[in-house]
Amino acid sequence: MAARIEMAPSALPVVAIVGRPNVGKSTLFNRLVRARRAIVDDTPGVTRDQVAVRASHEGRGFVCVDTGGFLADTPRDPEALAALVRAQALAAIEDADCVVCVLDGAAGLAPADRDTVRLLARAKKPVLFVVNKIDTPGHELRVAEFHAAGIDRLFPVSAAHARGIGELLDAVVACLPADVGTEPEPAATRLALVGRPNVGKSSLLNRLLGETRALVAPEAGTTRDTTDTPVRIDGRPWVLIDTAGIRRRGRASDPLERHGAVRALGVIERADLLCVVLDATEGMTDQDARLIGRAWDAGRGVVLLANKWDLLRGPGRDVAPFRRAIAAAHPAFAGLPILCVSAHTGEGLAGLFGVLAQVERGYRVTMPTPELNRVLRAAVAAHPPPGRDGRPIRLFYVTQTGSAPPEATVFASTPARVPEAYRRYLRTRFCEAFGLVGVPLRVRFRARREEAVSGPRSGGRGRRSSRPTTAAARGRRR
Repeated sequence: MAARIEMAPSALPVVAIVGRPNVGKSTLFNRLVRARRAIVDDTPGVTRDQVAVRASHEGRGFVCVDTGGFLADTPRDPEALAALVRAQALAAIEDADCVVCVLDGAAGLAPADRDTVRLLARAKKPVLFVVNKIDTPGHELRVAEFHAAGIDRLFPVSAAHARGIGELLDAVVACLPADVGTEPEPAATRLALVGRPNVGKSSLLNRLLGETRALVAPEAGTTRDTTDTPVRIDGRPWVLIDTAGIRRRGRASDPLERHGAVRALGVIERADLLCVVLDATEGMTDQDARLIGRAWDAGRGVVLLANKWDLLRGPGRDVAPFRRAIAAAHPAFAGLPILCVSAHTGEGLAGLFGVLAQVERGYRVTMPTPELNRVLRAAVAAHPPPGRDGRPIRLFYVTQTGSAPPEATVFASTPARVPEAYRRYLRTRFCEAFGLVGVPLRVRFRARREEAVSGPRSGGRGRRSSRPTTAAARGRRR
C-alpha cells in the first residue's frame, strides 16, 4: 500500500522575495537568512526553483523564500523554462504572508518594474519594495525615480554590504500576522535525492508530491540550488531534498553547475537517508558508485532508485537480472535495497517509503547489549577469529556505542590483529540479527585494557586502564 504524502503546512509566516532577473534577490535572501543558501552569480536567471529557509528577527521567526527572476508578461511558450520559473514565483506570491519586491537601484526604473508593481497590487498581499545596490550614501539619489512607478515607501538597501537590512527586517516583521504559539514539531527525517545530471531527481520529487514543486526540463543541469520540501508521510514529518546533478570531477565546465554540485555534496552531510538515483538505461556508472561510496562513508542510509524503468523493453525489464548485474559489477553495494521505478509513470514507487522506513529503523536502531553479545558468541562459535603466530584472538564482549548511524564496539585481546575479512563477517552477522538494510553499521575493535604511553618514572603514573564506562560494562565488572 502506498504511503500517504501531504505537504506540511508551515507553522511560521512566509516571506517571498521576488523581482525581475539579476536584481540581487538571492544576495538579499542570503543576507536575511544569515547563510549562503542560494547560489549568487552575475549571470541572470541563476535561481530557478524556490529556495525556502527559516529566518528570524527580534525573536520573530518566519520562512524566507527565494524565487527565480520573472517578468510580469506571460511568455508565449508555456513550456519554456522562463514560463516555468514565472509560475513558481507566482505560486510563492500566492502562498506568502508578505512579499518583498527587489528593484535594481544601479539600473534604474525599467518598464518591466512598472508591470511588476501592477501585478503585485492585484495579489492583495502586503508588499515591501526594496531598491537594492544602494551601496553608499551617494547612491541614495537613485531611489527617488522609483516613486514614479506608484510606490509610496521604498527601502534603499545594499544586500552585498548589509546597508538598510535592519530597517527592512523591522518592516517585514511588522507585516506578518500575529504570532500564534504552536507545539514544537518533532524532528523530521531528512531524505535527499542525489545523482548524476538528468537522471530524473526533480521528476521523482514531483511524482512523489503529486505536484510540480521542482522545475523539470529536458536539458541537464536545470536544478542548481538544493531545495527542501517539508512533508508528512503517514503523519510523520519528513524533509525531501532535491539537489543539482553531480558529474565526475573535471567534467562540469559550467561554473554554476560546479557550484550546484558542491552544494549537492554538502547535502550528504546534513541528510539522514539518501536515495541515489540511477539511470536504468545505463545501469550503475562509476560516478554513481563514487556517490554511493561517499554517502556510505558519511554514515548515511542508502536506497538505490533505478529511474526511467519505463524506457526499457523486452528482457531488459526483468528486475532480477538487472539487480544481479549491479551486484556483480559492484559487489560492495550488493546488499543495498534497489527499486526499479519510473518518475514518468509512477511504476515501482508505491513501496518506496516502506523500504525507507525499514532503512530508517536500522539507522536509528537500539541494539540491546545482551542480544548483541548472544550474536557475537554465536558468530565466534560458528567461525572463530583466526589467530596469528600461534596466538589466538579473544573477543570478550560487544556493546553499542553510537546511533544514526549505528556503531558497535567489540572489545578484543589484540584488536589490531583482527583481519578485515573477519570484521566484515561480524558486521554481516550483526546486520542479519537486527535486520539492518541499507545502513552502514560501523564495527569498531578496541582492547579491553590499553596501555598508556609511560612517562618518566618520577611522574608516578605508569599504567592506565581504559575500561569502558558504560552502565552495562560497569555492571559486568561488579
